Amino acid sequence: MTIKTPSAPISNPGQFYIDGQWVDPSTTHTIDVIEAATEERFFSVAEAEAADVARAVGAARRAFDDGPWPRMPPSRRAEFLRAIAQAAAKRSDDLVQLWPRETGVIAGIVPAVLQEVPGAFDYYADLADRYPFEQEVPTSSGEGFGMIVGEPVGVVGAIIPWNTPMHLAAWKLAPALLAGCTVIVKASPEAPGAAYVIAEIAEQVGLPRGVVNVLTADRDASEALVTDHRVDKITFTGSTAVGKRIAGILAERIGRYTLELGGKSAAVVLDDMDIAAAADSLTGGACFVSGQICASLTRVIVARHRHDEMLEALAERFSRVKVGNPFDPSVQMGPLASRRQRERVEGYVQIGKDEGATLAFGGNRPKDLDRGWFIEPTVFGNVNNSSRIAQEEIFGPVISVIAAADEEDAIRIANDSVFGLNASVFTNDADRAREVARRLRAGTVGQNGNRADFGIGFGGFKQSGVGREGGVAGLLPYLENKTVVLDQKPRFSSSPEGRP
Repeated sequence: MTIKTPSAPISNPGQFYIDGQWVDPSTTHTIDVIEAATEERFFSVAEAEAADVARAVGAARRAFDDGPWPRMPPSRRAEFLRAIAQAAAKRSDDLVQLWPRETGVIAGIVPAVLQEVPGAFDYYADLADRYPFEQEVPTSSGEGFGMIVGEPVGVVGAIIPWNTPMHLAAWKLAPALLAGCTVIVKASPEAPGAAYVIAEIAEQVGLPRGVVNVLTADRDASEALVTDHRVDKITFTGSTAVGKRIAGILAERIGRYTLELGGKSAAVVLDDMDIAAAADSLTGGACFVSGQICASLTRVIVARHRHDEMLEALAERFSRVKVGNPFDPSVQMGPLASRRQRERVEGYVQIGKDEGATLAFGGNRPKDLDRGWFIEPTVFGNVNNSSRIAQEEIFGPVISVIAAADEEDAIRIANDSVFGLNASVFTNDADRAREVARRLRAGTVGQNGNRADFGIGFGGFKQSGVGREGGVAGLLPYLENKTVVLDQKPRFSSSPEGRP
């Protein structure tokens, strides 16, 4: 199916949004955004250098230190969040053009996924009236008046990944803004379109100058954001390797950070679970964003006597997945986001073969697609959990089926990983699901599929990250607790200015 590429639905791709206005970059360097399904240039954006990052940080610093934003009552900031939610809902059609072309996600699912974006801003707007930004607490001596006050952490650098950029930007930006922080949004070179939409919305709703600043940068300039002492906190979603680098840099100056990192998530299939139903769920998950999701269930752990049945069921379903142009309504899985990403996945397919795993289906480029970064959904069987394909994040539609001696062994295998982001227990018994879930070392555990829920909270154990995003827990990293002890109770339970 041939679909003509339209122009990108953004207004100022050659500029950055800094200090409440569109500004020219410090150089003429640009980044070409390549459409994943055609390998053709979609649009180009300005590439930020260290000087541009410094300019954005300066604007955010002034806005925090001298501007009105952190001094507004949370209820007033919530009004802006609601306005952002309304504006974001109206940009759905534009994001349906951007996200599939940048990363290969199926266009048909984009509107449903994007409902969570205005939902994130509305959620934190609602929290403005419910979260205790000021709490009266008794003093240890019993004398005077004690308070705990939640103060904004300060200037935040939000580093956004390419796989689900609008969704993840919302769950970083909304709590940061409610807390009273100012933000520099750093978009990925592969998928900067969503960040430009955010900038246009910030301008549209009239956010005070410097509260939200947006630019696109590659690794060197991005590191300038992390090393700048004027940035109080970094929130990052991406690889564990980069997360370690960020944490190391911030340790030098005790900078704050939230890190949502890699995963090698386990699906533990108990003996009462129907294999066909489990295979259906796992196939759908493997195809979502072509498996380029940190929370993907990529290790399927099943009793040894059911291993072959599970492997055959997945291989059969993978063989029926239609791979192609993400704008074709009949397609079930689009391309990978880049040539580099496809080469990475193909490299791991070869590693799996070399390690002696059974390639039951996939691993090849579809024969009828000569352009675009397509690859077949892939399933390996007889995988040793100590092998590289079972231990390292592939970030593509590749699943490993691993045999366990029994339920106890399955739990041991599931926990035998440096990661701990997500997991699932496949069973029809909610009590058994709960029991096994409590024993799995993962930040989220669902039943019968990927049940990650940012409305409750999302984040990982072990090398899958530090901190949580979404829910009340997602607000806390943007606040610092301040203890205030007074001689007597003030006349106002909160300050007249409504400081958070």
